[in-house]
Amino acid sequence: MNISSIVVKCRPEFMDTLIEKLNASELCEVHHRDDKGQIVVVIEGEDVSVEISKLKAIESMDHVITADMMYSYSEEELMKAREELGQPANAVPDVLQDETLPAESIGYSGQVKDL
Repeated sequence: MNISSIVVKCRPEFMDTLIEKLNASELCEVHHRDDKGQIVVVIEGEDVSVEISKLKAIESMDHVITADMMYSYSEEELMKAREELGQPANAVPDVLQDETLPAESIGYSGQVKDL
């Protein structure tokens, strides 16, 4: 399962109309809006091609100036990365399980593998 967020931009005077269209489309869930004409939506799909198809459908809606994918999460990619790091799917590094270790003494080196 893939989950991605998209920032949709429109002119502020078309915001309510566009949000109604987005909600009715069943392509996404609307999560946030601002006064400048930006709307944050979340899409889901079985794979990237499904998400791209939904993104293109949103881009083609009336009043959409741009629709840009900002964040994408893929369970498959996460599991593959964990396998490459030699970690089980639910691995928590030992240092994070040590209840005697003060939290402020835990450092992050940019890779979970190095903890």
